[in-house]
Amino acid sequence: MSFVKRKILILNNQSGNRTTALVGAFRQRGCEVAMEPLSALQFDTERPSGLYFASFGDALPDAVIVRSVGAGTFEAVTRRLGVLHALRKLSVPVWNSAQAIERCVDKSMTTFLIKRAGLPTPPTFSVEGLPAAQAIAARELPKRPLVLKPLFGSQGRGIRLIKTLGDLPPPEEVDDTYYLQHYVERAGPPFSDFRVFVCAGRVVDMMVRRGDNWITNIQKGAVPGLVPQDLRARLSEYALSATQAVEADFAGVDIMPAADGTLQVVEVNSMPAWSGLQKVAQADIAGTIADEMLRFLDEREKFSSLASTPPSGRIAVPAGT
Repeated sequence: MSFVKRKILILNNQSGNRTTALVGAFRQRGCEVAMEPLSALQFDTERPSGLYFASFGDALPDAVIVRSVGAGTFEAVTRRLGVLHALRKLSVPVWNSAQAIERCVDKSMTTFLIKRAGLPTPPTFSVEGLPAAQAIAARELPKRPLVLKPLFGSQGRGIRLIKTLGDLPPPEEVDDTYYLQHYVERAGPPFSDFRVFVCAGRVVDMMVRRGDNWITNIQKGAVPGLVPQDLRARLSEYALSATQAVEADFAGVDIMPAADGTLQVVEVNSMPAWSGLQKVAQADIAGTIADEMLRFLDEREKFSSLASTPPSGRIAVPAGT
């Protein structure tokens, strides 16, 4: 790995422990690091690049890590994702890209891509309007309960168990959009699921989450633990395939162990937290992200240098992400 002083921009709305660790990891590796919310980045066609950064001014960062997009109106979030698309046009690597974030934030698209990749995932339905949701529920509830999730939710917030048609909330509570998924029957309490952290095409580490609540997020009181050795290979295979399906550079993949012994891939997080995982992980997750990003930049620079030299044969240059 080179000792070039890279400019790294971390996009986050607030500085939590994991973001602080990420900033520290890049600085320990000799980088100039800045952190600001994505909302602060500006389109400005009078600037050389067409963008303006409070941290670096007219200078482009060497790479960008997206930790959060931030809440906002449809217009505001569209503009922020537009900034990420613009950075890609300027050949600035963005982890994760706007496209990967769009695919993961929209749970219906995530599930569509997981299923298309041939991975086991619960039957899922995403519709607009209460009548359409009622029709789905009337057809599926005789088979098993449904889980209603916010299309753009995270950390277990807003999830409901639907056992009867009367459990479906009114349209104004869900923005008239219903994302419904078969409930995965599991042993419990305690209930458990798995979180696998993937970065740059390899599994960094994983954990089992156990809790009395069937929603097994750390934020809901679940406790992290070590994954049994006999499950690690299969969990790794599924997590790598799911991450590839959404084309994310790093991700937290949620996998549930069903009562029938199967594993069900239920979610891919393109802006994952890892506070719980770091408590049981052997790997330094922030350090791994920094190392992989800097390795990517070094490799890209090396290939670009080779490509600029008159070659005897054609050399493929990896595209920026």
